[in-house]
Parts: sequence; structure tokens; C-alpha cells
Amino acid sequence: MYVTIPCDIAPFPSTAPLACSAPKAAEARLKPGAYLYFEGDEVEWLYQVTSGVLRLTRLLADGRRQVIAFGYPGDIVGFPAAGLHHTDCEALTDVRLQPFRRSHLENGEGDPELHRALLQAALREISAMQDHFMMLGRKSATEKLASFLSVLSDRVGEDLGAYRQINLPMSRSDIADFLGLTTETVSRTFTQLRKSQIIAIHNIHTIIIQRPTALRGLAEGSDD
Repeated sequence: MYVTIPCDIAPFPSTAPLACSAPKAAEARLKPGAYLYFEGDEVEWLYQVTSGVLRLTRLLADGRRQVIAFGYPGDIVGFPAAGLHHTDCEALTDVRLQPFRRSHLENGEGDPELHRALLQAALREISAMQDHFMMLGRKSATEKLASFLSVLSDRVGEDLGAYRQINLPMSRSDIADFLGLTTETVSRTFTQLRKSQIIAIHNIHTIIIQRPTALRGLAEGSDD
């Protein structure tokens, strides 16, 4: 999952399994903290997340970390760069995944329908990544965090009366490294949104969106 500009968000991927007429590989499962693959590993499999949340990261030479994306149900992770994984991929929660061989993406081996579905998923990822980079370069800290929460609300939020509740399995430092901010800025911005009564913080992992229209307005750069 990438954070995009809310008004430009394309429909989120379905959580339904990709169509596949060939026999499926056995489901993969990960516990929190387990790695699915590491940067530089050869890509043999692509994975569709069926439940849980993954974190995709890269490390700079000086040890600084960038969170590239989060993998939510319906997302496909593991697309190759020159045949190799270009991120580490770690489970933040209990995760279940459906593996697909890399060859299904590259040549539609025996299943052209699956090949088309994987290719479309790869193209959507490129488009979402470009939008995310634009967001990183043009938005303020408040706009970035509002965009992040708005996307999660649309994607996995649950109705709570007149409000929306979202679960954040990632840490504040994960959010900071994803949005190109410091952890202190992220924490301060959460506090500002809480004081404005746009959100309520039930606990560190649970956010209640009390004024979704105001949150979306902030995400889009509106002062209304």
C-alpha cells in the first residue's frame, strides 16, 4: 500500500484471490517479525496478501531506513527488479499469503489469465508509487499524515457509529519512515489532529476518525 493523493486514488485491489486455473501453491504463513524475503534475494515467487499486514523496507548505506510500502490484503508483493527483490519484507502481524511463481508474470506460463492479472497489478503498483513520490515531495507533515489515515480509513476502516476506526499495526517510527518525516513530527501531528478533534487516539494502535470530511480536507490541502 502506498499513500497517494486522495482525490486521485484508484480503486483498491480486491481481497479476492487472483484468478488461476492452474493448481495453486500451498499457502504461506508468517508470524509477526518473520521475514518473507530480503533485499537482493532472487525472486522465485510473488505473493498476494490474503490476511495480515507486511512492511517493505530498504536500508541506506549509512543505516537509515525507508519504509517503501505496507502490504495489506489484496496487495501483491515481491515484484522483481532485475530478477531480485529490491526490499526486505517483514510481517507486522500474523500474515497469510498466496504464492505465485514469477514465471506467471513474465511469460504467462500455462495461465494467460493469471499473467494478465499479475501484469495489471504490477502496473498499478508503478502508478501508485509515482503518486506516493509526488505526495512525499509536495505535502506538509499534516497533509501527509492526513493522507495516510484517509487511505487506511477507505481501505480497512470499520464503521463505529458515526465515526471510523482504523487499526495501525505499524509503529510511529514506521509511519515516519514511510512519510519521510521524523518520529517526533509524526507524534506531534497526531497530537494536533487529536486536539482539533479530527481524530481520537484510543490506544497507540487504534485511531478513531471523528471528522472524516475534515481529515480528507487536510489530506487534499484544504483549510476548510
